[in-house]
Amino acid sequence: MTAPHSDFSHWQVRAEAALDAALPSVSTAPQRLHAAMRHGALNGGKRMRPLLVYATGSALGAPLESLDAAATAVELMHCYSLIHDDLPAMDDDALRRGQPTVHIAFDEATAILAGDALQTLAFELLATGPQPNAQKVAMLTELARASGVAGMCGGQALDMDATGQQITLAQLEQLHRLKTGALLRCAVRLGALAAHAAAEQQQALDQYANALGLAFQIKDDLLDIEGDAATLGKTAGKDAEQDKATFPALIGIDASRARLRALDDGMHAALAELNVDTAALAQLARQVVARNH
Repeated sequence: MTAPHSDFSHWQVRAEAALDAALPSVSTAPQRLHAAMRHGALNGGKRMRPLLVYATGSALGAPLESLDAAATAVELMHCYSLIHDDLPAMDDDALRRGQPTVHIAFDEATAILAGDALQTLAFELLATGPQPNAQKVAMLTELARASGVAGMCGGQALDMDATGQQITLAQLEQLHRLKTGALLRCAVRLGALAAHAAAEQQQALDQYANALGLAFQIKDDLLDIEGDAATLGKTAGKDAEQDKATFPALIGIDASRARLRALDDGMHAALAELNVDTAALAQLARQVVARNH
């Protein structure tokens, strides 16, 4: 059983509207910074993280209006990370989601400030959300942990350290559990927290999200080899060019595909443990594995 496509369309429209409403207007000062923030956040994208918030929360019975702040916050955090990842000091990329990256469209200093501002706005949205204070503190803690040294920032540091180096498969998986997986898992956890998930539900959702995060990265690595810039919306072949640590480089393309299939099985096994309608979460898992960009 799969969730109707219209459900995802509805959630995507809702996520875009919430992002647009949360971001400052370009008609108010500082206009250049506000324009850069909007360029970095409103330029398309799969909106996987908001969809995970909505899919998880909805599966557990949370009303959509209780999920908007979390869905917007986790996407703003993701957008901030992309702006900073694309900077010359990091991945030095000129293309993101088919458009010039923020430092190309504006300048490096404005890109740094735009990323900083999106990150702090994410925390502000959660702090002023509709949940009771104890719940908001738990959600803020989750987002902070997933974004810092125990999550995305730590993973990026490990990725930089691993460039041009020989690392083990276990080290590579840990790198991506932090860099990519932590924020995806956070999106699932935020939806679960908003819905007051039981401990056993949270455990099954964590298993699903952990597999999803690793699958997302392996698919990314494969697409960097097999895709093209027009389809990907970003520069293809950058991983090999920069001697990045990737799954295909370490274990080969065939083994990477086999690992992806195993993770796909793991996601659906985890969802089977939940006694709720997980059709939307299952469809998101399939999209991660089957996507071409």
